[in-house]
Amino acid sequence: MSDLILLIEDDRRLAAMVSDFLTQNGFAVEHMPTGEEGLARLARGGVSAIVLDLMLPGIDGLEVCRRVRVTSDAAILMLTARGDETDRVVGLELGADDYLPKPFSPRELVARLRAVLRRRNAGPHRQDLLCFGPLEIDPAARQLRVNGAEQSLTSYQFDLLVALARHAGRVLSRDQIMDMVKGEPFEAFDRSIDVHISRIRAAIEKDARRPRQILTIRGVGYLFARHHDRPDKIE
Repeated sequence: MSDLILLIEDDRRLAAMVSDFLTQNGFAVEHMPTGEEGLARLARGGVSAIVLDLMLPGIDGLEVCRRVRVTSDAAILMLTARGDETDRVVGLELGADDYLPKPFSPRELVARLRAVLRRRNAGPHRQDLLCFGPLEIDPAARQLRVNGAEQSLTSYQFDLLVALARHAGRVLSRDQIMDMVKGEPFEAFDRSIDVHISRIRAAIEKDARRPRQILTIRGVGYLFARHHDRPDKIE
């Protein structure tokens, strides 16, 4: 059964072109021209991923993204024609998995969609539980718990956390992390990793402003601290 892609885009000509290309590449596509209609369709279920334009009439794409994340774990790929990086940062902070600036290559859109869906639909093969004191990461079930309470991350953020945790005690550059998580040689938004890390820290750290689990190594990248480097309890 094909993954269902919900395309929320007010430019009907672009939407028709994107829908045709996605259909030719094996996806099922439903197009909604406004955020309100897109949210109504999402509520009926069955959506695997959302291709979401930020510049929409009525409620904009950022607000749609925020509302989607309240009720759904569908992957979100943002489309933006804006040059301001702030919109991309805000979108990632609100829970989007990836972004693609306009104009874009349809082939890259397909490749990025497949990448976010691979992460979302990760296979059920056995993977050992990763435990660091009160922090528990279950890659097979795709669950994160802190002090026994389940925490919510996007599929991209969860895979980023797993990549860091599997290399605990080792400093990883942003390029290394992106290679581990994306598996695709895409040119990425320079600060997107930083935004995702900040979201992960908010979920797992006692004080995200003074992280003890995921450390920034200035000028190099990030270090996931081993058990003895972190506090005994996260509150």
